[in-house]
Amino acid sequence: MVPAQPWLDGYAVEKGVIRQFVAMPLGSGYSAEAQITGREEHGGLQVIVYPMKRESYECVYPPPFLARPRGSMTFGRVAQDACMGLAPGGRMRQEIFDDPFEPGDWDTQHASRCFVHLANSMVWRAITGQEPPTVPPTAKEYTRAGLPWFEYYGADQVALEGSSILDKLKSVTQLAKQKGDVPLPENEPVTPQKVIQLRAALRKHQVREGEF
Repeated sequence: MVPAQPWLDGYAVEKGVIRQFVAMPLGSGYSAEAQITGREEHGGLQVIVYPMKRESYECVYPPPFLARPRGSMTFGRVAQDACMGLAPGGRMRQEIFDDPFEPGDWDTQHASRCFVHLANSMVWRAITGQEPPTVPPTAKEYTRAGLPWFEYYGADQVALEGSSILDKLKSVTQLAKQKGDVPLPENEPVTPQKVIQLRAALRKHQVREGEF
């Protein structure tokens, strides 16, 4: 995957700052789709993939390293009535890395798109016939249990500045105050106590720090 983004937890609103993804029912007016377009039609998210042009690929990966067959991946479809959308939540530090290649390196005439539908607990039961696996812990419960938070350090990566459009989105908490609503009563802010820093790779002659 390009760029080398280890995970993606939210909307890039500033350089190094995101607003976390929060699943909310469509029609409630909380989703980014509603705030940007004024309509809520699709929900979920879409992932689109473009292949690299052959000449660009061979410049990066010379012929001896051309990709070998790795099999294929198939995505199943979920129920169309999974009416959930992604809304912006609280702010969190996270860098969204820029593409290190040029736009012309990608073949935009050929693409593959995947639709990801969000299923709430009721739709989960309809799809699987089983109870949802578990109730996810809140951020407060997670922190109280002493579980680690992770921070990724990519020294050779360039972070995007963030979107001026996404920066204007209101969080679920902000909109709830305007609506006089309490959609996520357990959504309390926390200060992470145990943070583990992950690195993409060590530079030449760099030694990994140990714990003593």
